[in-house]
Amino acid sequence: MSTTATPTMPLGGPTLPQQRILATAIPGPRSQELLDRKASAVAAGVGHTVPIAAVAAGGGVVVDADGNSLIDLGSGIAVTTVGVSHPRVVEAIVAQAAQLTHTCFMISPYESYVAVAEALNRVTPGDHAKKSALFNSGAEAVENAIKIARKHTGKQAVVAFDHAYHGRTNLTMALTAKSMPYKSGFGPFASEVYRVAASYPYRDGLSGADAAAKAISSIEKQIGADNLAAVIIEPIQGEGGFIVPAEGFLPAIAAWCRENGVVFIADEVQSGFARTGAMFASELFGIVPDLVTTAKGIAGGMPLAAVTGRAEIMDAAHTGGLGGTYGGNPVACAAALAAIDAFENDGLIERPRQIESILKGRLTSLASADARIGDVRGHGAMIAAEFVDPATGAPDGALTAAVAKACIAEGVIVLTCGTYGNVIRFLPPLSIDDALLNEGLDVVEAALAAH
Repeated sequence: MSTTATPTMPLGGPTLPQQRILATAIPGPRSQELLDRKASAVAAGVGHTVPIAAVAAGGGVVVDADGNSLIDLGSGIAVTTVGVSHPRVVEAIVAQAAQLTHTCFMISPYESYVAVAEALNRVTPGDHAKKSALFNSGAEAVENAIKIARKHTGKQAVVAFDHAYHGRTNLTMALTAKSMPYKSGFGPFASEVYRVAASYPYRDGLSGADAAAKAISSIEKQIGADNLAAVIIEPIQGEGGFIVPAEGFLPAIAAWCRENGVVFIADEVQSGFARTGAMFASELFGIVPDLVTTAKGIAGGMPLAAVTGRAEIMDAAHTGGLGGTYGGNPVACAAALAAIDAFENDGLIERPRQIESILKGRLTSLASADARIGDVRGHGAMIAAEFVDPATGAPDGALTAAVAKACIAEGVIVLTCGTYGNVIRFLPPLSIDDALLNEGLDVVEAALAAH
């Protein structure tokens, strides 16, 4: 049930054996005790994917209260990209917490907020003058990007795409495409949000140019550029199924926005910070967004988010129009500076490409032998397998759920996604070693074979 592996993690975190260990069935008794307490104390709407009580994590494993060690192929939904508790991140958090935990940047500014803004202005795509504003979550970043775009343009309409996920606040629910579980019963939603077809090569069969022409035609007919403040899109769609657009789609949409005075927003909350083998996924497609939203991997597990973009757009909001009590918290900012340093100096841009080679190699081989895997796609350490009925190509959400559940029972954390719930996404931390990654894929292969 376990693998022989290096005793410590290659890229930081607590020193834990890098092994899959099943000491009990999952959940074990101590984990079940916590789950029972959760059921009594926590609102039912807050679900969980893996039925454990996590007590430690690092490298490529999560350890529970019963001594089980699970292979982590989810990174807390792409958050712990540098690895859980990376040593420099931990050191920075401890030092900052001892100095001060909060003043509110809008009341008493501090250096680390400014330093994070400077770093984001440097590492995000494009060599134009940029500014940044910091927030707490990806949804907050998206909501503020829309505010900024509306203020800059003096227009109100916003275009989002099929299969999009942008958050759980009222405005970001309106931007998000999938109803259940994100939107169902929570309306009414914010107005002046319009949806058009995205590029989904596996299902629409369109070239990037044709998919873009279709989307632009819909925008021009339904809304009109004169009314449109912003177009927002994930360069690689996340919750919608890790959908990689056809070549040329994103550049065509970005060019149309530029020609028509529309702010082009890249939501890089899930795809940013080395996850795809580039610092930002936008770079893979040759696009330079006007605004970029970031969160998740930005701060090694601490809550932080940002909007970064063209200085003249970012400065459109009046003084006091942007902010929040905890936005750019000093402890989170210290963690972000350490994480960004790790991305740039610990080989973490190269590591996703190595992980991609393993993931795509194994999954493509599996797909060639099992027609129920209809598509393997993605970049870097952001790879997906789409499960289908081989006779019809229809999404097979039931198979996907069964395979994921079986993997978790065998000590491998995998996450599902997709508008149809028929995609397993692979988001390992970049600190995972090759042996552990391959063992996790062995479990996935066995789970599929058993179903």
